[in-house]
Amino acid sequence: MSESFPLVMSFAATDPSGGAGLQADLLTIASMGCHPLSVVTAITVQDTSGVDDIMPIDAEWVEDQARAMLEDVPVAAFKIGLLGSVENIAAIAEVLADYPDIPLVLDPVLASGRGDELADEDMLDAMRELLIPQTTIITPNSIEARRLAMNDDEDDDPSLDECAKRLLRMGCEYVLITGTHEQTAKVVNTLYNEHGIVRSDSWARLPGIYHGSGCTLASAIAALLAQDVDVPEAVKEAQEYTWQALSAGFRPGMGQHIPDRLFWARGEEDAPERTN
Repeated sequence: MSESFPLVMSFAATDPSGGAGLQADLLTIASMGCHPLSVVTAITVQDTSGVDDIMPIDAEWVEDQARAMLEDVPVAAFKIGLLGSVENIAAIAEVLADYPDIPLVLDPVLASGRGDELADEDMLDAMRELLIPQTTIITPNSIEARRLAMNDDEDDDPSLDECAKRLLRMGCEYVLITGTHEQTAKVVNTLYNEHGIVRSDSWARLPGIYHGSGCTLASAIAALLAQDVDVPEAVKEAQEYTWQALSAGFRPGMGQHIPDRLFWARGEEDAPERTN
């Protein structure tokens, strides 16, 4: 058998705009030097402004998609995005339990950039109980981190440090909380493990609102883990890639900007004109 690129399997919903979801994952994984494998968890009706409707795929179909590929090829990393249903979460967790040594990146997609709800409380509970304990690194933004870490028996407004501690207690190895939604001069992204803060990185805020930045970051991390880069270095390199993709982003429609995940392949004269 000839040598091949590392293979990364993404579980995610489709996005017809290509800005987020499965299409964003595939573009990013390929751009980062890996071969992407796709498992469709849901089909969405959306554009660059937001999500209008979502149809989850039957959980048996989700499981069959994954197992067919896993029985055929060696997967080097998993990436999880929008899941669609509690049944899908359970099915994916069962599949992943058979591959405990393969790195897993969980991007907990709970709402669209516009605020469209994409995960209910039952799905959050299933993520906490079934997926987070199997996760190598979870990559919530600050809003998602607070929702996942919310505990009726504890403080109603936990700090981000406390959110990270609670998520780590659920069983994941690392937590990367991104600060795009925080009221800070720069975007501060912080990586935690059981010992505390591993690294904290600050990035200049870019103008505009972006569609798919979280998908891009998580997929880039997964691609780097597939290439045996350790987690702290993968987080650093993936942030750099994501910031460059956002900086080169473009606005194809009437909604949000889309990252240019192939920015490195274009000369300045080929880059799309930026609009704010």
